[in-house]
Amino acid sequence: MTRPLDICIRGDGIVGQVLALLLARERLRVGLICDTNALASRPPEIRAYALNHQSRDLLTSLRCWPGHAQATPVLAMQVRQAGGGEVNFDARQQGVTALAWIVDVASLQTQLADALRFQSGIELLPQPRDASLTVVCEGRDSLSRRQFGVESEVADYAQWAIAARVQCELPHRGTACQWFGAQDITGFLPLDGEDGNSLAIVWSLDSERYAAWMKTEPELFVQQLQLISEDRFGRMALTSERAAWPLQLATARRWSGVTGGASWVLAGDAAHVVHPLAGQGLNLGLADAQQLAQEIRGREYWRGVNDAKLLRRYERSRKTDVALMGAATDGLQRLFSRSGPAWQGVRQWGMSGFDNSAMLKRWVASRAMGSADSELPTVNKTI
Repeated sequence: MTRPLDICIRGDGIVGQVLALLLARERLRVGLICDTNALASRPPEIRAYALNHQSRDLLTSLRCWPGHAQATPVLAMQVRQAGGGEVNFDARQQGVTALAWIVDVASLQTQLADALRFQSGIELLPQPRDASLTVVCEGRDSLSRRQFGVESEVADYAQWAIAARVQCELPHRGTACQWFGAQDITGFLPLDGEDGNSLAIVWSLDSERYAAWMKTEPELFVQQLQLISEDRFGRMALTSERAAWPLQLATARRWSGVTGGASWVLAGDAAHVVHPLAGQGLNLGLADAQQLAQEIRGREYWRGVNDAKLLRRYERSRKTDVALMGAATDGLQRLFSRSGPAWQGVRQWGMSGFDNSAMLKRWVASRAMGSADSELPTVNKTI
């Protein structure tokens, strides 16, 4: 007879796998929906993720943190506006070893797959099975979320992100860059260790132009990236295919509930999606997994894992953090999408004031690192 499950996790991405490992620690019977055939045929992952200190600590506790060459520390970050305006962050000034780490997705997935194989409390399933609680981690286009009748509030940016990897003539020296152009936003993320010269590119541009750049010859594509980066990294060579996806701000209206007698809860991109300009998408999803596991571990002895009050407690806690990050990334995207010299002047003035405010920079950096104080510091009057 098949043993009943305490929790069934739908979605075998990074958030779902981390959650399964966390819940198995609590001696719960966990099922993880995993299509092994799809995994075997999955194309190489082009994207890389910027993970903060909280995410690193979480993955380290699970013994899933990749090796040094696959988790490149960000020692500095430059944020620039075309035509003037710049903000610089430095790990030493923040008193930390790194602002974040740029993690190779394939290496992280390998670490998680190895951990799952050695965790006897997790059962890999080809399809959903009855459980006290279903956790939906299927991503932004989740079928289960729709089956549970959950609607999302979605704002499309009329932008697409293009991801690619390039080899550079000059070493990046652990510096990540974010270039805000008149019509696009480009992130240059360091790979292959502090002394590497490989970059992961995330180029956000309007829907009308992305298709053409996806088909452009590699030489012309990298020439455009060199132009955007003002030759900061020297000549570039494309070393991967290109991938693209539409950008949006989305939040599910409900993150937990009961449908047809079955209790469910959402986590990761199934619950929320933000603009990638701050690189916080996976950090938010991992924080979901950590918070849900903490709520389940710390529940009163008489509450089940499907207790409605427990799930609402998780939902309230995470919605606040996600709303703050969503508002921040949305505000930046809208601010830098405004055209004209007046708006450029406003942005340049604001960036200069921000760069000169050590207190405000420290607070923003600490929030991005996942170790922020709960209150905004008093803003320097020079801004």
